[in-house]
Amino acid sequence: MIPASSIETVLKDTSLDKSLLAIAEKVYSKQRLTEEEGVLLFEKGELGFVGALANHIAQDLHRNKVYFNRNFHIEPTNVCVFTCNFCSYSRQYKHRDDGWEMSMEQMLDIVRKYDGQPVTEVHIVGGVHPKMNLEFFCELVSKIREHRPGLHIKGFTAVELDYMFRKAKLTTEEGMQKLKDAGLQSLPGGGAEIFHPDVRNIICADKVDGDGWLYIHETAHKLGMHTNATMLYGHIEKYEHRVDHMSRLRALQDKTHGFNCFIPLKFRNKDNDMSHISEVSIIEDLRMYAIARVFMDNFRNLKAYWPMLGRQTAQLTLSFGVNDLDGTIDDTTKIYSMAGSEEQTPAMSTEDLCDLITTVGKIPVERDTLYNELKVYEETVA
Repeated sequence: MIPASSIETVLKDTSLDKSLLAIAEKVYSKQRLTEEEGVLLFEKGELGFVGALANHIAQDLHRNKVYFNRNFHIEPTNVCVFTCNFCSYSRQYKHRDDGWEMSMEQMLDIVRKYDGQPVTEVHIVGGVHPKMNLEFFCELVSKIREHRPGLHIKGFTAVELDYMFRKAKLTTEEGMQKLKDAGLQSLPGGGAEIFHPDVRNIICADKVDGDGWLYIHETAHKLGMHTNATMLYGHIEKYEHRVDHMSRLRALQDKTHGFNCFIPLKFRNKDNDMSHISEVSIIEDLRMYAIARVFMDNFRNLKAYWPMLGRQTAQLTLSFGVNDLDGTIDDTTKIYSMAGSEEQTPAMSTEDLCDLITTVGKIPVERDTLYNELKVYEETVA
């Protein structure tokens, strides 16, 4: 499933739909697509066509480099006050005995487990627990910073943060500053799901809305913190909802330049209230990544989260615009394995990840959280 054509070949295809040809010409001349053109790509763009456009852009930006980092996860709890229909991970507070709640010391033990190992990032994200408040997490972040000052601390979705700030009776600005002062350095992209209220009010009505999510990330950017952005695709949303979501992210990136990367996340239907909805095909996964690369023209990095997609599909995305595979994640993350992801125990060594990348003719590059290059593994490419 590798794009068969170069963009130059596409431009010479006289049989191509004129509207698609016009989009290809805009991509080739580095012009921004409109929302209408984004929807058109989803409606009419076959895999080979969108792949050729995406691969052209990725090659222009990154040549053959594919990034990864060395990270590990802390998931403080899966107990949550919210009831998102797509979630297979969380347990309601009244059923908290079915979930887990980690103590401060247990979480610090996870950090200590990696002492002496060349990890560069800890990723902290979990359910929204009413007793794990802002003060609790500020203390956790501060203790991690004290124990290992060089470890980049990325933590807390906008959903978690919104609840923390409201419970602490602080503004978003005050709450973000407090966490930054404690040692938090960047935010993950979780909780974005789909911004459009027609979808959000059905799948996750009780948590922070799209505007609130964007405002928290904008506030972080204004404080000099970088963040990631995600989108949950492949459930009840329509193509116009995907494009609306990406357009809102693109507009904020124009304003702040604070996003590190965009990560489309595939809906998984195991053990949740949307289990009756079929998952989309691998072809649709690849089209999603390719169109994201074409439409999100101010996002330099497009990440495929391999534990969710599985190694083989993630490897395929490298020919459809993706330039980042996340990290050598240890088997500490349960968010996606509980939802039926391909990787039930998501751990991959640096050697395994490099092999996955080089097999498709790409060059593995170890990065830090902010995409500074730490090591280029060119010697491993055959």
